[in-house]
Amino acid sequence: MHIVAVDQGTTSTRAIVFDERGAIVASGQREHEQIFPQAGWVEHDAAEIWTNTRAVIDVAVQNARLEASDVAAIGITNQRETAVVWDRLTGEPVYNAIVWQDTRTQALIDTLAADGGVRRFADITGLPLATYFSASKIAWILDNVDGARERAENGDLLFGTPDTWVLWNLTGGVDGGVHATDVTNASRTLLMDLRTLDWDDALLKAFGVPRAMLPTILSSSEVYGKAVGTSLDGIPIAGILGDQQAATFGQVAFERGESKNTYGTGNFLIVNTGEDIVDSENGLVTTVAYRLGDESPKYALEGSIAVTGSLVQWLRDNLGLIKDSADVEELALSVEDNGGVYIVPAFSGLFAPYWRPDARGAILGLTRFANKGHIARAALEAVAFQTREVLDAVIADTNVSLEELRVDGGMVGNDSLMQFQADVLGVPVVRPAIIETTALGAAYAAGLAVGVWADLDELRAMWHEDERWEPQIDDAERERRLARWRKAVTRTFDWVDED
Repeated sequence: MHIVAVDQGTTSTRAIVFDERGAIVASGQREHEQIFPQAGWVEHDAAEIWTNTRAVIDVAVQNARLEASDVAAIGITNQRETAVVWDRLTGEPVYNAIVWQDTRTQALIDTLAADGGVRRFADITGLPLATYFSASKIAWILDNVDGARERAENGDLLFGTPDTWVLWNLTGGVDGGVHATDVTNASRTLLMDLRTLDWDDALLKAFGVPRAMLPTILSSSEVYGKAVGTSLDGIPIAGILGDQQAATFGQVAFERGESKNTYGTGNFLIVNTGEDIVDSENGLVTTVAYRLGDESPKYALEGSIAVTGSLVQWLRDNLGLIKDSADVEELALSVEDNGGVYIVPAFSGLFAPYWRPDARGAILGLTRFANKGHIARAALEAVAFQTREVLDAVIADTNVSLEELRVDGGMVGNDSLMQFQADVLGVPVVRPAIIETTALGAAYAAGLAVGVWADLDELRAMWHEDERWEPQIDDAERERRLARWRKAVTRTFDWVDED
């Protein structure tokens, strides 16, 4: 039997067919438009995302030469904090999806933080007050779309992160679509209590979000409903995990202390803390790692970095330094080092471990010697430096040193970046045989629910190492580079004024 995983990401939607060994059989992919109405605003067309989802499912199944009867289940993984609000009667979004990178709601966040600071709700949610999460995005839509708040309070509008939007449409939409999410996505809204795994009334009141528009919170691995309207009609949707939790699951980091780092639009380092909810004192967020059926949930610490892969896209699309994203490695290798150039990509402020919404991106250390090769190299090194800072925070919170870092995501095919990363960390970096671990994790969750795989041990046995990078610089050189990076980061602070 096969599992189809729908990976609804920040820049594209993919469907990947996996076999019982966890190997990729076929896939389909479509990019969607990135909409930037003004500085700091990032939107997607949710209707376009759903259209693309149906298309890539059909393409993947066709490419795999499968019938619906050959597929045991569908899993969903997704960009997590992006907010979609739609009319339950028409199925039409009332506004574009507001993307996790969007910073338009900073004024509301500042107002809420004035009473208790940015960690005002952290003991309940595990999250700092930040524009990153969904709650303030929902509030903005309700307050800025004519009639939206009244319609939401009447029960006519629904909210969901992209997993919920895809699930609702995939199970029938206006004709009986299932309005639900899983615990991992719900834990990224700033509205869920980590302990009760339910929406918190005090938080709903603080953000002005009616409970009637929220999805039911379910586990990460169970049958939610059956697909209609695609080539997989009648197949159960049985797994949902937010993308970073899905990648952690795909890396078989099931137990306390196990971790992974995903290199995508942003970077996300997750360390499993088991059944313990660990409050971070070093700028990390506490989140749900996964929950299987009726079992107790597993929790995690996460370091969220806003801009990594999207920095390479910026070099391509905004500066025109490269034609394709893959070209950045060759350009970076055209110079011996970064030439003293550092890039701090605080395009949406700085996320972990700083949480500085006032920061903005900067290129520092420029001289007449610097060229586009140095800028490309500095961009890749920025990814590695940001990951090092998050890893330092993890070690400080857990008192556990990392012996190696398992990596996945689109950027790990860049061997130079992986070597930079090992050098900056001072520990080996390990790439698995299957780097599409986000989709794989969603497939694993769905397959467990319908019995394709018996237990977690069976999944562990399928993980295999592909390549390993060892550090190649000494401690003194590593600390010299880190000191210069940290100096560069401080130069980005306090850029955005209140006016």
